[in-house]
Amino acid sequence: MNYVIQNARAIAGHPSADSLRIVDGTILEIGTRLSATFDEQLIDARDCVIYPGLINTHHHLAQSVLKGVPAGLNAELGEWLASVPFRFWPHIDAELMYDAAMIGLSELLRSGATTCCDHHYLYHAASTPELEDALWAAADTLGVRLLLCRGGATTVGSHRGLASAGIVPESIEQMISGLEYSLKRYHQAGSNAMRRLVVAPTSLMHSSSPDDLRQLARFARAHDLKLHSHLLEVGFDEIQAQKEYGMTAVEYAESVEWLGSDVWFAHLVKANAADIAKLAATGTSISHCPTSNLRLGSGIAPVTTMQQAGMRITVGVDGSASAESASMIQELNLAWLLQRGVHGASATELSQCLDWGSSNAATMLGLDDIGTIAIGKACDIVLYDISHYRYQGLHSVEQAPLLCGEPVMVKHSFVNGRRVIVDGDIVGLDEEKLRHSVQDGIQRLRSRL
Repeated sequence: MNYVIQNARAIAGHPSADSLRIVDGTILEIGTRLSATFDEQLIDARDCVIYPGLINTHHHLAQSVLKGVPAGLNAELGEWLASVPFRFWPHIDAELMYDAAMIGLSELLRSGATTCCDHHYLYHAASTPELEDALWAAADTLGVRLLLCRGGATTVGSHRGLASAGIVPESIEQMISGLEYSLKRYHQAGSNAMRRLVVAPTSLMHSSSPDDLRQLARFARAHDLKLHSHLLEVGFDEIQAQKEYGMTAVEYAESVEWLGSDVWFAHLVKANAADIAKLAATGTSISHCPTSNLRLGSGIAPVTTMQQAGMRITVGVDGSASAESASMIQELNLAWLLQRGVHGASATELSQCLDWGSSNAATMLGLDDIGTIAIGKACDIVLYDISHYRYQGLHSVEQAPLLCGEPVMVKHSFVNGRRVIVDGDIVGLDEEKLRHSVQDGIQRLRSRL
């Protein structure tokens, strides 16, 4: 449908505008008091702030059914990996995977996200495509843009979680075959793609050999795919790189062809000045995941230093087993606050953090039709309702959602011109059915341990 959105309190990037015209999924006009024609549906944005749809650049949707596992509540990364995600994931079936994705994607939608990069690593020597297919199906149900970062391991190596769970990894041939399957069946090219495949071995340091990593990098570039992985979340990556290869972790990444403008890493908490200089010089980006990094005691990534060096900063919610809220608003609010706590009140600005969660991510992913509210861009937008009394004393209206943080209320949300939230309700989500289905799935999961 075509829409005219009127009476907004504020539109990000357009301080004097209060209206948008949406035609064939594209923003056609931005102005003041625009009127609707006979073939346009009118949406009243009174008491709403309009943001571009937020872009989550690192998630593990499977973990949406692994929240608050007692064994991992006070564990650091190595112990947590063994006792939570790698303990459970070999027993997750396709039905529970679909439900987990529905939970995670719905949480993202309710926080204002419209695009999700899911680092999905539930692959092993005997795995079949059903779990991955369930992810794509959930994204289709809810109308979310999905980039599937196809993870997995080709060796147990030093990956503590894999070793403790007794998981037999894929061969490199199986991983390449799986990538070819997803590329053919799901991947879309273009700057307005709804479905993308990303080459994303689970851990750059611990889950694949140097030769396998080079082969994966060359496969990605031969097919114009982006590259993603974990790196330097904790100091163990650096220890392992020095021990096994006699170089830093970032130097190792360069040696296996895993630096460049088509690469982004989750976390980079332990990156030092030399690392940052090399990452910036090669155009490599970061997905900053502050909630998870704090939850697991990993630290605070030096993202303001990275930005000053020229790195592109993006933000991810990480998995719900280590960041139970799965809210992009929480991540952006926390990213804004943390750096100020370390470096002073001028370290970060709200508009800068909004860019981290929107335009920076769109540019990094090659989705140039989204990420900002501008004429000619695809209509990925979110209308935050700020009518609640908690906002009434606020003088900075445009910044209300990021400044005040959770809880937020999304009144309407659009992805590619299609409404995916209408009057606060997620289209395609049967909450009661999902609740019962997840309860049954958790019982099945526990029975298999």
